[in-house]
Amino acid sequence: MQTIFSPVLPDVPQAAGIWLALLAVAAVVVAALVLRPGRFRPVFGDRISEAARPSSLELAEEIRERARYAQEIEVAATRAAATAERRRTEWLAAQEEAEGAWQAYEAADEDVQRLAAAAALPLPRTARTPAEYADRERWLHRAALDAQWRKEITVPQLSDILGHRGWDPRRHPVEQELLLRRLVRDNLRTRQQAAREREQAAWQAAELAAAAARSLRDEAYTAARPAPEAQSALSIVDFTGPEATRELPAGPAEVTREIAPVARGRAAVPVY
Repeated sequence: MQTIFSPVLPDVPQAAGIWLALLAVAAVVVAALVLRPGRFRPVFGDRISEAARPSSLELAEEIRERARYAQEIEVAATRAAATAERRRTEWLAAQEEAEGAWQAYEAADEDVQRLAAAAALPLPRTARTPAEYADRERWLHRAALDAQWRKEITVPQLSDILGHRGWDPRRHPVEQELLLRRLVRDNLRTRQQAAREREQAAWQAAELAAAAARSLRDEAYTAARPAPEAQSALSIVDFTGPEATRELPAGPAEVTREIAPVARGRAAVPVY
């Protein structure tokens, strides 16, 4: 009696023989890999690593790109260093200006204290005549002009003194000089504060420029170093099996490698 499997049954032994032959070949290959791995490592591992490694043209292009980048960074680092040096020079000049403004203010304050002590004493009596008032007015105008010539008072302040706006020319010269010295002291105090603000701004600019120069210098040093050879992930595949494994000697202490941290600080004056 024939069934639906009757046409297929004669081919079953042939198919089974083919499958058994394939399984036998696979078993032989696996056994060879396990027992003699060194014979197949150059055949498979080297070819796979060679296929994964970039070509010579790609390596040459990468080298040119790195050289061009290193040159650009070197130029930027040189310009940043020049800018940092210029900012440092500006800061030193602003520091000297602020120090000079402070010394001028201290001298003006000493003059005010000295004149205040003198004004506290009884003033000499003089005849209140038109000639005396004219002399006092001339003295006030001359003292104001000298102060403006020394840049101790501004032109609007000189105009107020000459126009007698807020100033009484009939006062005694000691009182007039005390008022004038107080005005000069206040002006110098304002200038000293402005000079101090400029000095602080110049210091901050110098610090930023120095930090930028250090960063570019480090980046230029890193870019100038030769690039490490790229290693493909397939080249580290282990084809050797258990025989290539080496054990580290056991001991009470572990062998470690530490990377020393790079100390970085913030200097008040950039050093090159």
